Formats: sequence, structure tokens, C-alpha cells
Amino acid sequence: MTNAAKKDQQESVKLPDFFALSQALMDAYTRSLPLFEHSMKHYSQEMNPQSLDPMNISKTYMDMIHRTMSDPGKFMELQATFWQDWSQLLQQSTLKFMGQEGESVIEPAEGDRRFRGEEWQESALFDFIKQSYLLTCQWMHKSVREAEGLDEKDRRKIDFYTQLYANAISPTNFVMTNPEVINETLKTGGENLVRGLQNLIEDFERGQGELKISTTNYEAFELGKNVATTPGRVIYQNDMMQLIQYEPAGNKVFKKPLLVVPPWINKYYILDLRPDNSLIKWLVDQGHTVFAVSWVNPDAKLAQKRFEDYMEDGIIAALDQIEKATDEPDCNVIGYCLGGTLLAITMSYLASKKQSDKIASATFLTTLVDFDEAGDMKLFMDDEQLELLDREMAEKGILESKQLQRTFSLLRANDLIWSFVVNNYLLGKEPFPFDLLYWNDDSTNMPAAMHSFYLRKLYRDNLLAKPGGISMHKTPIDISTIKTPSYFLSTREDHIAPWRATYATTQLTSGPKTFTLAASGHIAGIVNAPERNKYCYWSLDKTPENPDNWMKAAKEHKGSWWPHWQKWIEEYAGDKVPARKPAKGIEAAPGSYVRVKS
Repeated sequence: MTNAAKKDQQESVKLPDFFALSQALMDAYTRSLPLFEHSMKHYSQEMNPQSLDPMNISKTYMDMIHRTMSDPGKFMELQATFWQDWSQLLQQSTLKFMGQEGESVIEPAEGDRRFRGEEWQESALFDFIKQSYLLTCQWMHKSVREAEGLDEKDRRKIDFYTQLYANAISPTNFVMTNPEVINETLKTGGENLVRGLQNLIEDFERGQGELKISTTNYEAFELGKNVATTPGRVIYQNDMMQLIQYEPAGNKVFKKPLLVVPPWINKYYILDLRPDNSLIKWLVDQGHTVFAVSWVNPDAKLAQKRFEDYMEDGIIAALDQIEKATDEPDCNVIGYCLGGTLLAITMSYLASKKQSDKIASATFLTTLVDFDEAGDMKLFMDDEQLELLDREMAEKGILESKQLQRTFSLLRANDLIWSFVVNNYLLGKEPFPFDLLYWNDDSTNMPAAMHSFYLRKLYRDNLLAKPGGISMHKTPIDISTIKTPSYFLSTREDHIAPWRATYATTQLTSGPKTFTLAASGHIAGIVNAPERNKYCYWSLDKTPENPDNWMKAAKEHKGSWWPHWQKWIEEYAGDKVPARKPAKGIEAAPGSYVRVKS
């Protein structure tokens, strides 16, 4: 830091207002007392041995410790390497403390945004804190990955749990080891910590006694006003979904209509956020007659709804209604994530009923059919955890949305938990109004019967990838019977549906297929409008058995995958016909189902 910067920092130091601080603390105490009592009552009622170890990790961890200590030579080798790195760090840090140039022993991983502040590089003290933390994390992970005799599943579980612990103890998460927080505290006289305490209490109040971290300004968004704004009408509804038909953008449209089937783990408007990044609006602008399923947000009354109900009252009902609305016997269909899994099941079911011609083409966005390598989500799927979920769902009739939210947040803890802890509670700032995080927090429940089937039969046992492994209405499902032309779109950094796992579906279906890989992750890689000219994608006409061979031969293209898909779908979209306007129907889009909060 330059002398001028140090002088500016000294002049910006503000003494705390102790009277205001005491008032704020008293207010916080008054507001937090009933919340604390409610929380203690809640946890005392629900406390059980499994809740203390929700990932069922303790036995696996103790097994790893036993195996490590039974090989003292390996343990000493790891320790020696650790202390050698530490010695080098001490040597280089001493040079920096003395004002000389010193080399870094370790750097944050690419994409790690926690240490972007200049103090982490320019201050010898904070550079030492940063590197010592990173070295310790490296040693912890190496100890897990090199432990002898561990089952690979157990190793991945411990490694994930170790990463959670490492994220939690990051120096960025504490006042005295985060230079940005220290600077803000000196600048405001501690007002940031008071505001942070108030934000913490508000988040406890929002969660009714449970901490529900605010990730955006929720007052900044309203469905139908500045998110989910593409004009349309709800033309049909049943217990499971509302079907939206969108207004055409011009006088001519493609003959074949297009149905969008989103996942029901989240709400459909991830595909219709703002006009400038809405996939649904873009599809309308390309000349498609677009329909979209808006799933119900279930309560306990729908506890016994099964996968068959989502198929029958979801996709099949939508196809019937689209034929009535357009007089077209077949339809192009896009399935996203779990919506794509349902689409594959439905296509196999229709094939067995000699009705496969209802779907002219299928597009699978980040869709798992073979769940064998389904990533870190499978770490939450062992028998003990599933039994705990079953008990909770049996009591409430649903898996509450907050359970899924916690799981998804743990998969990206630094981005979805700790960054907001720092921003909201340590810096005392309000979260930025961000439509994507507003959608992410607007989560949905899962019916007990459907979700238990999904986790056991698909995730845990991977029966969908096996011919006849599961049945719908007593009809065996065989993905190899799908002969419909299919477009597979996956994303390279997907942590929910890893692209190599989604690629496996190309080896299961029998019809013509195209696989495309987009940059970025499960959401950003999909919601990537061409006008942004962001990211890139890879394409290849062939689909060899090995996904890495596909990647080696694939060609990289700049920008969004959307135009590539549009060129593909035009072969199955038919000629242009006069535009079809939706009937008055039930109500205006986005409809009432999407407005139901959990």
C-alpha cells in the first residue's frame, strides 16, 4: 500500500458511536430472544442421532482415520511434505515482511473469488494468512485422496465434507482475518457490523427461527412485471401443471409447435427471466409456436403423486392440448434437467404404445438418464440419508423446498453461502438485486411418493439406464426404443448433471442424435442469449462411445449454442404457416401456479 493510500486510510477511520451501538445491540437482543426460543424448541423436538450427522459421515471418517494411522509411513510422508511447504512459506513470507520480493508457494484455484482484494497480494500479513490457509486445505484434501483402502464412494464423500469444512474456515469468513471487513469497520466505526447483525436477525425472522440467508433484494422483482414477462395465456390446467401458450412475434410461424418441459424442482421462469436473456422469448422470436409447462408447487394433498402422474398429467396432457390448439398431430419438445429425464421416460412409454409419432424431435438440456456418474448429488443418496428423508416426507407429505435448497447450496457453498455471509453480516451490505438468485430462492416442494421413487430408482439404483428397470403404469421403460431425432445439450462445468454423465444418454437412444457442449454451468450455460456473445460451445456430428474422444474431436465455436440448435430444429419444424394466437384460456401468463410460494 502506498503512503498516500495509508494516509487516506488513516483519515477515513471513524470512531464508533457507542450509544447507537448499545441501542442496536439491545434491539437485536429483543428481536432475537423469541427467535432463539422458537429455534431451541424446534430443534429439541426434531433432534435425533441422524440429524447430528445428516450426511452419515462419522463412520466413514473414522474408518479413514483408522486406515491412515495403520500406515504410519504414509502419514509421516504427508506430514513431511506439509512441513516442507510450510517452511518454504515462512521463508518467503519473511522476505516479504522485510520489504523484499518473495515468491508465492501456492495460489488460489482459478475461479476462486475470495482473495481478489489487493490486500491479499500486497500485504505480507494477509498474503501469509491466505497461503497458510490454502496449504492446509491442500494437505487435508491430499490426506483424503491418498488414504489407502478406502472405497471410492466413501473417499468422494469425505473429500466433499472436507471441502465444506475448508470453505467454512476460510479467513475471508472472519472479521479479523478479512482485510476488506477490517477496512470497512474502520471506515464506518463498526456500523457495518451493527448493520450485519440487523441483517442476521432479519434473516432469522424471514426463516421463522431458522437462518434463511438473503441472496438478493426480493422486493425488486415481481412475476409478470420484470421477470416471466413474455406475453401469453394459460390455456389449460390440471392438478399437476398449467400449460402456457405464448403470443407469436410475427405473422408467420413454423408449422410444428414447440413444447418446453422444465424441471419441477424449480419454477419454469428460469427460461423466461428478463427479455434480453429469456430462452422462451427468443424461441418465440425465431418463429416457433411456443408452449411451456408450469408445474404445480405441491403441498401435502399431493403427497401420493407419482412419476406416472407427472408423465400422464404433464407431458402427455400437454401434447393432447397442443394438438387441440394447433391441429398438429406432433410436436417438437424441449426437456430441461429433470424435465428432460421425464421426457425420455415419456418417449419410451409412447413408443411402447405405438404413439412415438406424437413427438417429432426431442431436445435434452443438461439431462441425466444414466445416473451412474451423477456427480456430488449422489453423496446425499445413501440408504441412511434416504431413510431420514422418507421419515420427514411421511410426516409432512412432501420434501420441503428448503431441504433441496440446502443441498444445492452445499454444492456451491462459497458462492451461495459464504459470499453472502461476508457481504450481508460482516460488511453489512444489502445483497444485489439479481433475477437469477431471486428465481433460485423461489423454490418448490416435492411430492413424497414421486421423490422417493426418483431418488431410489433413478439416482441410487440407476434403473432407468437398464431396459425394463422401471415401469410406468406397469409398462417397462426401455430408452433404446427411442428412435426420435434428438439434440443433447450439456454444460462443461455442470455440478448437478456432469456432462460426461449426460453424454451417456447418446449411447442409449436409437435414433439420429446430435451432442453439443456449452461452456459454463447448469444455469448460465443454458441461459446464454446470443446478443451477449458470451462463453462458447463445442459441436461434433458423431457421438463416439467415449465422451473424452468426442471432446478431442469436437470443434469450438464462440458465443451461444442457441443459433446452432435453431439450425438443427428447422429440419423438424416444418414450413411457415399463419401465426397462431392463444385462446383466451384461463388467465394471462405467467399464471397462478408459478406464484405459489413454498
